[in-house]
Amino acid sequence: METEQEAAIDSERKIQEIRDALSPDRFREWYGERQYRENIENGTPYFNGPASIPEPERHSPSSLLQCHRKALYRQCNTPTEQPDPNGIFWFGTMFEEKIALPFLQQSVTGTDTYARNSIWIDSTVETDVGELRIKGSTDPVIVDAESIPILPTEVKTKSSLDNLDSPNRHHCAQVHAYLFGLSKKYDIELTEAAILYGSRKSLDILTFHVEFDKSFWEDVVIEWASEHTEYRLNNELPPALPEFSWECGFCDYYERCGKGETNTEGIGVTGFLPLFDGYPRESAIEYLEANDGAKLTPTLAYRFPDIASQYGSYDWTCPVCGVNRQPESVDWDGDTNRPPLCGTCGEDGIHSSLSGPFPESSAILEGHENV
Repeated sequence: METEQEAAIDSERKIQEIRDALSPDRFREWYGERQYRENIENGTPYFNGPASIPEPERHSPSSLLQCHRKALYRQCNTPTEQPDPNGIFWFGTMFEEKIALPFLQQSVTGTDTYARNSIWIDSTVETDVGELRIKGSTDPVIVDAESIPILPTEVKTKSSLDNLDSPNRHHCAQVHAYLFGLSKKYDIELTEAAILYGSRKSLDILTFHVEFDKSFWEDVVIEWASEHTEYRLNNELPPALPEFSWECGFCDYYERCGKGETNTEGIGVTGFLPLFDGYPRESAIEYLEANDGAKLTPTLAYRFPDIASQYGSYDWTCPVCGVNRQPESVDWDGDTNRPPLCGTCGEDGIHSSLSGPFPESSAILEGHENV
């Protein structure tokens, strides 16, 4: 028979197990496994791996008018420097599926109109750089009884709707792509779309109606797509030209772009930055799994020794004398502001810091196949 002391020990053990389970690491592991399983069950297992690199001529509606450099890094699966905003993604999906779409179905449409959750578009347009392809899926579309589009919509969420007096320009570009693609697909002439902004705080909405503007479509949107295609075809790193200056602070490639402190302006899409340890764990693993032969930098090997033991890491290298040192043989405290010094150069009275491999600025798409 269990004694009171044994019962107390057993109770404390159970409580400790619960404490251990209620941890950020356990939650991230659970959420990742949940997303992985849901993607398979929903018939979208390709979401469990890195996205395929699109052909230079192909553009998705959501990428239009974004910063050229950010768009290129994202297309080429360059390792991101910030965790995915899963909370924002989740809320955006839930807002569209649980609030915006039912609102359209139950309160906006009538006896002879309906709301479809999305329609696939795949259209082409002739430009000076050749035939460009606009391909992707719309947000909810109001249709007639024959399921012919009447009014496409774009649903976005924001932290606040205060001071929002006009839609974002790249959201206007998205709905222009919808209008153009749907008009081609159904051989009709759609001229109006709606952009619905929802507040993540109050759940209020703000709606803007957008008329198709031929000059905006041809001179701004298609011109952007043509320029981006040229950068890709010429294997050229595009300029960093965000629409708003504040976008840089939220960009997944802030350091790589040269906006931070790592002095990495103008480098290619592959590899980790040599003295940057801010990559999220999930981002590092995703990049390594997607690129055969990829390794961690010595900096990241210090931060993620378990990942380094599985995928390997590059050696420290001295840019002066060229000596290589394995990460585990170098005495370093992990402070990226004070990288380890080269002992060989030090013996000769030369002050030289070790570094990891540096992504080549000329190899924009080296090792990447267009698919």
